[in-house]
Amino acid sequence: MRGNQGSMRAGPCWRRAAARADAWTAGRATLTLWPGETTPAAQSAAFDDRDARAEFRAAMPVWKRLLDLFCLLISLPVTLPVGLCIAAYIKVVSQGPALFRQERVGLRGQRFVCLKFRTMRVNADQQAHARHLRALMEADAPLTKLDAAGDPRLIPGGAFLRATGLDELPQLINVLLGEMSLVGPRPCIPYEYEILSEHDKQRFEAVPGLTGLWQVSGKNKTTFSQMIELDIRYARTKSLWLDLKIMARTFSALAAQVREARQAARPTPAPVLLPTPRVSRETL
Repeated sequence: MRGNQGSMRAGPCWRRAAARADAWTAGRATLTLWPGETTPAAQSAAFDDRDARAEFRAAMPVWKRLLDLFCLLISLPVTLPVGLCIAAYIKVVSQGPALFRQERVGLRGQRFVCLKFRTMRVNADQQAHARHLRALMEADAPLTKLDAAGDPRLIPGGAFLRATGLDELPQLINVLLGEMSLVGPRPCIPYEYEILSEHDKQRFEAVPGLTGLWQVSGKNKTTFSQMIELDIRYARTKSLWLDLKIMARTFSALAAQVREARQAARPTPAPVLLPTPRVSRETL
């Protein structure tokens, strides 16, 4: 009986030792070997996870997350019906989905799917924007929109949605998921991220947002380098008071953007040609 009991006690111990050896050789980072014991790889992963959470809390403080959720909640009675109306309008005037999904780069270079209302025709040329942006970056010229003087790729009413920022209304879902914030740098496109310098990538120390310091500081009148510096300044100095000021200034910035879009859409009047006066011989 004693032998049987001893073998019964040794069996589980032998199995635990074998499991420990297998886990170590297989490199299983999350397997618990003994009560309260993990592999060095698991401990390293835990430290990395804690560091990642600390970095996220630095980029997204509690006050910022609470502000986002509070604004989402109080604006829902307005944004939800407006969003449904815009989606229905897009389905009526253009074939294709109402939403446009695009991969963007956010906090510390992380990729996420950014949502927008579709303002262009299906299968529109996306390389035109890349060429336009690269030309502006190389010339360090003001960041005028490609559709400032009219863009045949736009659906009816697309220019108005883009000028008013209503096309970005679905990004409130990204805010709800924590991928974006109401205030922060503009999330860039992967091909734009790849050509940025290490200095420029400091702007990704903040969570991307719907509006930001650059958007209320001239936006289309600023150069690419000025936009980068404004985004870096926000990432370093963000605060509750700064976010509130940017949100308050966003409405006047959108109004100015709509006025500029209307002026750009107006046809340039043709010059009036006055008849050349005839000179009689008597006056010579």
